[in-house]
Amino acid sequence: MFDSLSDRLSEAFKNFKGQGRLDEKNIQAGMREVRLALLEADVNFKVVKEFVEKVKERALGQEVQKSLSAGQQVIKIVNDELTELLGGEQEGLILKGKPAKIMMVGLQGAGKTTSAAKIALYLRRKKYKPYLVPADVYRPAAIEQLTVLAKQLDLPVYPSTTDMNPVDICRDAIVKAEEAGCDVLLLDTAGRLHIDEVLMDELAAIKEACSPDEILFVADAMTGQDAVNVAATFDEKLDVTGVVLTKMDGDARGGAALSIKSVTGKCVKFVGVGEKLSELELFYPDRAASRILGMGDVLSLIEKAQSVMEEGEAEKLTEKFRKAKFDLEDFRTQMRRMKKIGSMGSIMKLIPGLGGLTKQLGDLDMPDKELNRIEAIISSMTPEERKTPKLINPSRRQRIAKGSGVEVLEVNQMLKNFDQMSKMMKKMMGGKGGKGGMPQMPNMPGMPGLGGGGMPGLPGMEGMEGMEGAGQPSKEKSKKTLLARKKKKLKKQSRKKNKK
Repeated sequence: MFDSLSDRLSEAFKNFKGQGRLDEKNIQAGMREVRLALLEADVNFKVVKEFVEKVKERALGQEVQKSLSAGQQVIKIVNDELTELLGGEQEGLILKGKPAKIMMVGLQGAGKTTSAAKIALYLRRKKYKPYLVPADVYRPAAIEQLTVLAKQLDLPVYPSTTDMNPVDICRDAIVKAEEAGCDVLLLDTAGRLHIDEVLMDELAAIKEACSPDEILFVADAMTGQDAVNVAATFDEKLDVTGVVLTKMDGDARGGAALSIKSVTGKCVKFVGVGEKLSELELFYPDRAASRILGMGDVLSLIEKAQSVMEEGEAEKLTEKFRKAKFDLEDFRTQMRRMKKIGSMGSIMKLIPGLGGLTKQLGDLDMPDKELNRIEAIISSMTPEERKTPKLINPSRRQRIAKGSGVEVLEVNQMLKNFDQMSKMMKKMMGGKGGKGGMPQMPNMPGMPGLGGGGMPGLPGMEGMEGMEGAGQPSKEKSKKTLLARKKKKLKKQSRKKNKK
């Protein structure tokens, strides 16, 4: 998300490095690069022009803080203006009706049906009782698709059929939802490959019959300016209340997200960041601006972690780390949670200062197939073996390998990786009974105090331990260093004796 734009802006800001102060000349040169970066990201050219003018005006004005360097001043101003461009503040759903009604609109293929199910899951987690309504009677299998998704989520769904009228479906669904004790309806309406009068008339009729609290325009973020132009047309006809951008995980440019508020006046409320039904996020303009400028997004990372782990569980796990009692059962549980939070690459991008390292370290994302294989190995062990890995002798390893359908070599490698991770955790926590607090992690090149060492806890990443300067020194290197120091000390002592 925003990767190419982030890279281009980072290059643009290099023009300000070493500059003692901001003046018209260096601002002009830097803003030229920013303008090109935004245009390449498929941001509306009028929006780009206004944005660049605002940044220049503020940079040359009285708002600059003397305590900051020229580069920091520009980044601060760009961050503020990007936040405004993306919508200013996060806008949640407006749900006033009883039941409240959310109408999903957009072109065919934008992801309305999946987004309806994702929002239903989001609402259920917020203690609402959603009711899904398939009102697209034209697209083949549209009704069946939403019905299947509703079953996966164990949510009620209106029993639509293709011979029914979409307006009648939505009107009758309100009554059925009330009878079922549901408080939010999600109306999945029909789309077309292009905007036409028949489609707009039908959507207008549904709006009039149901008086929805929210009309959410769903757009494919990867279509860039096309999505913005279509949004403007839908807004003109229906007065949409917000936007849902799908496939944001595949959009490295971000032109639609950066243009849509300025062009339509409507904020992005949700972004789809993956195919899974849980992969939907509230859109926070300030956090998005921070990501674009490579400053991470710690709040989103914390929220993701909290969604898969309760506070009490986190404390228990920390205590296990401190007492060096982290076992394979815990390892399997954490691996499952990591799968829910996201890939290692996506997590690093949310941590300030680590986003740029993902390119240096290569592909950190372990395929699901690899994770499933590791989980199968651990699941083939007995509870006793998972709690006490030292019990796993050669005959047990053979049994585990057969049970998980892998070679003994792979079981050995997994256990070796786990042992390395356990030792590293013990060292970081100061051994048994170590004091609490955030441990000092082994150095990573260019990032003092941050973890490296090939991340031994992650199987399949052993190759990273050979990186120059990464991780802890090997035992052999440590011995050589100690011998060299002793020799140096002896030489100094002998020189002093000779002088005397």
